[in-house]
Amino acid sequence: MDKKKVAVPLVCHGHSRPVVDLFYSPITPDGFFLISASKDSTPMLRNGETGDWIGTFEGHKGAVWSCCLDKNALRAASASADFSAKLWDALTGDVLHSFDHKHIVRACSFSEDTHFLLTGGFEKILRIFDLNRPDAPPREIEHSPGSVRTAAWLHSDQTILSSCSDSGGVRLWDVRSGKMVRTLETKSSVTSAEVSKDGRYITTADGSSVKFWDSNHFGLVKSYETPCNVESASLEPKFGDKFIAGGEDMWIRLFDFNTGEEIGCNKGHHGPVHCVRFSPGGESYASGSEDGTIRIWQTGPSNPKEKESSVPNGPSKPITVDEIGTKLEDVKVGRE
Repeated sequence: MDKKKVAVPLVCHGHSRPVVDLFYSPITPDGFFLISASKDSTPMLRNGETGDWIGTFEGHKGAVWSCCLDKNALRAASASADFSAKLWDALTGDVLHSFDHKHIVRACSFSEDTHFLLTGGFEKILRIFDLNRPDAPPREIEHSPGSVRTAAWLHSDQTILSSCSDSGGVRLWDVRSGKMVRTLETKSSVTSAEVSKDGRYITTADGSSVKFWDSNHFGLVKSYETPCNVESASLEPKFGDKFIAGGEDMWIRLFDFNTGEEIGCNKGHHGPVHCVRFSPGGESYASGSEDGTIRIWQTGPSNPKEKESSVPNGPSKPITVDEIGTKLEDVKVGRE
């Protein structure tokens, strides 16, 4: 049996309390970025590839439960236990606006067109703030059956999905009508909900199971049980052939999307894993833990063929018959 190579992650220190949320920006002309939310009240921005610290957003007076970047990584948003959500300039770290709430805010998300910010929390109300008119009252979508744990946009900002801390299921709301249109049923409360990069799947974690839903027809595509309670799961964005899950046993497990087989297990955190996310290109993934650290792990080759091609000085792609013929011609010419 081959001895498994131990993965050595990049370890990012800086937070003094547990890391509870991570968010990668899309790839921008300046690279891609990683923002982290922590109970220490200060979200941090990092280079997504190297994990190098770029800056800290200072201004919240309570734990920060959620954070995100807009698609250009020019603005950040955060949701906090200090009863506010804040909009930040991601270049300067300045607060652009603070949106007051009447209770703890657990979730925030930029719309795809970056004009709106969605928030949710203990008030059981989803709010949509117009970032072009930040002082205007938000649109409120009420009747969430419990306090909001996660919130995200879907279908080019026409649909909102949210889950609750105290009840199972993911609820889908039509933005135009403000009405709930569908519930994706789960046994336990959904602690993580991610829309895949191509918009095809919704990845959820509830209890010890990771589920993949068709985001257009809302059918359950796959459901896999994991060895322990998982708090977060993320689908590989480029090929969609693997996913990661992290939870109470402190390990980050890598699974095959098609079979559910565990294909990797990374150990290193010293506390439960609260959040896992793939980078936008899928070449690495980050995990945030109760231990206050972020770890960035390399994904590794996707399949055996790729493994062969990644041998140092080896061929970068299979050589075709035509290329062999051309190389032989070159040899003949060289000899003449």
